[in-house]
Amino acid sequence: MSRIVVGADMSQSSSIGNESKGGAAFLEMVLRQVKEAVEITNAGDDVYEVLRVPKRTLTVSIPVRMDNGEVKVFMGYRVQHNNARGPYKGGIRYHPNVDLDEVVALAMLMTYKCAVVDLPYGGAKGGVACNPKVLSKSELERLTRRYTYMIYDIIGPYVDIPAPDVYTDAQVMAWIMDTYSQLKGYLTPEVVTGKPVYLGGSEGREEATGFGTALGAREAVKHLGLNMSNLTIAIQGYGNVGYYAAKYLAEWGGKIVAASDSKGGIYKPDGINVSALLEYKKKTGSVVGFPGSKTITNEELLGLNVDILIPAALERAINKDNADSIKAKIISEGANGPTTPEADKILREKEVFIVPDVLANAGGVTTSYFEWVQNLKREKWSRSEVLSKLENKLVAAFKDTLAYTKRFEVDMRSAALCLAVDRVGLALKTLGVWP
Repeated sequence: MSRIVVGADMSQSSSIGNESKGGAAFLEMVLRQVKEAVEITNAGDDVYEVLRVPKRTLTVSIPVRMDNGEVKVFMGYRVQHNNARGPYKGGIRYHPNVDLDEVVALAMLMTYKCAVVDLPYGGAKGGVACNPKVLSKSELERLTRRYTYMIYDIIGPYVDIPAPDVYTDAQVMAWIMDTYSQLKGYLTPEVVTGKPVYLGGSEGREEATGFGTALGAREAVKHLGLNMSNLTIAIQGYGNVGYYAAKYLAEWGGKIVAASDSKGGIYKPDGINVSALLEYKKKTGSVVGFPGSKTITNEELLGLNVDILIPAALERAINKDNADSIKAKIISEGANGPTTPEADKILREKEVFIVPDVLANAGGVTTSYFEWVQNLKREKWSRSEVLSKLENKLVAAFKDTLAYTKRFEVDMRSAALCLAVDRVGLALKTLGVWP
């Protein structure tokens, strides 16, 4: 008889326990921000009462036959926060530290991110507590298909459309699509987004988030009356988002002078060739040691005398300990939650113009929406068409958010949340409570 192991290995169980406290603190922070936005906009206690809890929370135990014959049981979640503006939309993450509070908070943020960009979606999020780095491809496939089977009843093209997130990718989305389609009895590509292009994925999806982050910085430059050709830029986190943000900002005339990854950073005041740096990182595994550059730390990068800072790496990278050292005039947040509330206050006092993550990295979910529309219509749009539509959407969202800063005399982060609460609140009030 095979041995059954619950919750993967002990290291994962320990991590999950530690993260629970972090997830609770994250959820508390999101609820506090939403409460403030409700009070600023005078949306009403009824709206907050609905928004403070998700509409549906599903917790599943996922038994998986491992390659060695053992059965391990992983915990999985799918949280659907609110669907007043349309079907639930949100990614699925595979990470040892996934816990329910974290998934609830992320589902809430997806509701507001979709509302800020005016997408006809509500917010959702999913996750499985596992360490994908130690799982084989076949184990990942079995885990994904079993998880999909267990959430099958609450997802669907007009109900809840998952997407990739931390440590999930186009391959995982293909498995979800196939499993759902097999259960449904016909091919249903519109059930997920972020698929391979040849299986119904959208052109332009790979670069969408970084492109959106660059657009946020560009619009901030215009708003402040600056000239992009005279501006210097530092990129913290030279991954997919950081690279594409750097690529577009350089094309628009900016000078990339610093970049970093988890192993360290580089500084090159005369400018960095972004494509050459990407190739160097692919070959060596890091940006560190790039020819002609000076090696610096991630902390030193944050404090450089640059005009634009793109945090595209970790959550809470900008905190109360380093915020005062930041000299950038503009921050466009490519990562989720890179700035803590304490740091936010310090940066506001320094009059740093911040394009918040809920707006700056919304390019991904916006292009996911375009993919969904293409799938529903069985159409295929060109890359240029996708990026043109994406630019129009994000520039409009930036202008809408900026208008709220003036209307309520708040910063961009508060304005974005106020805009989202207004839009979701209006939908809730119009629909009413039934039955």
